[in-house]
Amino acid sequence: MFQREVRKNPMLAALGMLELIFHATVRNVRKNHSNAVIGLALNILQTVILVAIFYLLFQILGMRSSAIRGDYLLYVMSGIFMFMTHIKALGAVAGCDGPTSAMMKHAPMNTFIAISAAALSSLYTQVLSASVVLYVYHAAFVPITFHDPVGVIAMLLLSWGSGVAIGTILLAVKPWAPDAVGIIAQLYQRANMIASGKMFVANAMPTSMLAMFDWNPLFHTIDQGRGFIFLNYSPHYSSYTYPLKVTLVLFLIGLMAEFFTRKHASISWGAGR
Repeated sequence: MFQREVRKNPMLAALGMLELIFHATVRNVRKNHSNAVIGLALNILQTVILVAIFYLLFQILGMRSSAIRGDYLLYVMSGIFMFMTHIKALGAVAGCDGPTSAMMKHAPMNTFIAISAAALSSLYTQVLSASVVLYVYHAAFVPITFHDPVGVIAMLLLSWGSGVAIGTILLAVKPWAPDAVGIIAQLYQRANMIASGKMFVANAMPTSMLAMFDWNPLFHTIDQGRGFIFLNYSPHYSSYTYPLKVTLVLFLIGLMAEFFTRKHASISWGAGR
């Protein structure tokens, strides 16, 4: 019952937090299904279905001619992978354990660990799913190459980071208005089916139409990612610095808002939820 508190040096404290993040990440990966392999297979199936839907949509609407010269299916998958990474990260962080959650009653647990675990579990699942789909396509159908693989990975991470930043803001607001945050998150995810611009390339869009998309950091990462994937495409109307700046600013705002919520939130807010 009575224990003497042992002060840890900063290195041990950091290692202890990393261990907690690791275990919480594993818990989040296995949360959707008790069998991790089946959970991953379901996520891969969801990705493949979305790719197939947009492939057929492009064919029906006659939008194939507006695609980049190169592997057409890779063009479709490039947008889907970054879109899925973005919205999955947003949903995972916005839906993770907040300050009123029962998990926060345990002393080592805090919201920073919950946010980190949710973000990393989402990244792990999406990267593994994309890698499996690309490998199967490469080995069984058409060999594929990336013009700049490092740049592609950087844009995928930036898509993930922007989703984490927006999700952090929603997580901070959720204890104050949980129903409204749920609606906003759903609307944002649905709107990005079009607003992400994964069906278009910025170079082929008129200026009036471009203004409807260039506010979205995901639009920039998808367009820049295609520039790193395809040798024949050089994006002129998008930038990787814009989503990077937006991500840093939104993440900082989200952390400050989450700190304010954590200091003022009452456990009774989570009662019955």
